[in-house]
Amino acid sequence: MTNKHALLGKHPLGLPEYSERHDLHAELNADVYELVSIPAQLSHLVLLSDRQWVDQERQLLVQLCHRYDIFPPNAHFDQFSTDFGDFRLRWERHTEYSTYTVYCKGPFDIPFARPAITSVPPDWLASLPGEVLVATHIALDDRSRPSRSLSELASLFASNTVIGSKVSGGSASVWSDNQIHADGFSRILIHDDNLRSRQVGRLVQRLLEIETYRMLTILPLTLMRRIVPQLERYDDRLSELITSNDLPGIEDEQRLLGELTRLTSEIEKISAQTSHRFGASQTYYAIMQQRIAELREERIEGLQMLYEFRKQRVTSAMGTFDIVRSHLETLSLRVTRASSMLRTRVDISTESQIRDLLKSMDNRARLQLRLQETVEGLSVVVLSYYLLGIVGYGLKAAKAAGYAINVELITGIAIPVILTIVYFGVRRLRRRVKNK
Repeated sequence: MTNKHALLGKHPLGLPEYSERHDLHAELNADVYELVSIPAQLSHLVLLSDRQWVDQERQLLVQLCHRYDIFPPNAHFDQFSTDFGDFRLRWERHTEYSTYTVYCKGPFDIPFARPAITSVPPDWLASLPGEVLVATHIALDDRSRPSRSLSELASLFASNTVIGSKVSGGSASVWSDNQIHADGFSRILIHDDNLRSRQVGRLVQRLLEIETYRMLTILPLTLMRRIVPQLERYDDRLSELITSNDLPGIEDEQRLLGELTRLTSEIEKISAQTSHRFGASQTYYAIMQQRIAELREERIEGLQMLYEFRKQRVTSAMGTFDIVRSHLETLSLRVTRASSMLRTRVDISTESQIRDLLKSMDNRARLQLRLQETVEGLSVVVLSYYLLGIVGYGLKAAKAAGYAINVELITGIAIPVILTIVYFGVRRLRRRVKNK
């Protein structure tokens, strides 16, 4: 009945049901750790890879299932766990990495002599996409076996820097050496003092997550070391540009503004490249601290606590990240403020130039008007002169025809009349042109 209602998108009460309710409920109740029986050994790999490789990872898991005649999972899955007989494999896909954990149960004499990863086909392991970030072997000793001495631990870890602590309220002892061994794996040994069956899987999962998240936390370390010299150079360059801010001309100010703009672009480019990485480190650091607190470590006499040194180093790296991020933000703010101030100066200088140009244009227009008035006056005289010449020629022609005309007298009388006509004619013409 429940399945029928789920298919119809209805709750048995008849209420509409959120379409993804069952998927979300399954996600909340999914097993985040395996049930581990002691004694056992396991190997854990964390491979950094882009999300584009997830289909290839799924395909490789399906191929491994076919090799061992195991029914493969569905096409789309982000976690997978199954028993292959000699080993059990758990795969999980995360945002920027994938984890592969191999479990082998059963007694062993020497921890790490034949780790769980050796049970997986080497050719299949070699085909996995991504880059190894974390590789860890874990061996779990049964409580019936006496706790190992410090000399025995030193030989197992091939190191004199064995560290360890009691965890889970004293229910188990954990040792490590903080070293990557010749096989490319670090090593953790767990001795069951009084662990309950479900505590084992949770303890293993916490240890693996701490190993994973502490490495992911300091992932920007190489990036930080590369950008710190760049930020110092940008800081010196900004100081030079600010001290040379008193420039004589607008061309120099515009050149300086262009250099500040390029500097701003370079700083913002670094900020875009690092902001996501530093933000992710903060998240991983918070999760790592939570997992360490959940271990409930207690000191073993004579040994440094398991995550005391590691936490100090990661905390120190996070402090450095915060300083670099603060330096980047301060530098970005300074160059933005300097650009804004210089841009204001350039705007003021430009407005001053525009004002001077407008004033010059106004003077030119006034001068042009005066010249135009002068030309108009001259044009009245010239036109009047030519018209008087025409009138004079007409009068001379009439006198030659036999009319008794005094040419000089009539020409003199015509002068004011022609001047008046020409003056008002030119004035009217100018008004008509002006009104168009």
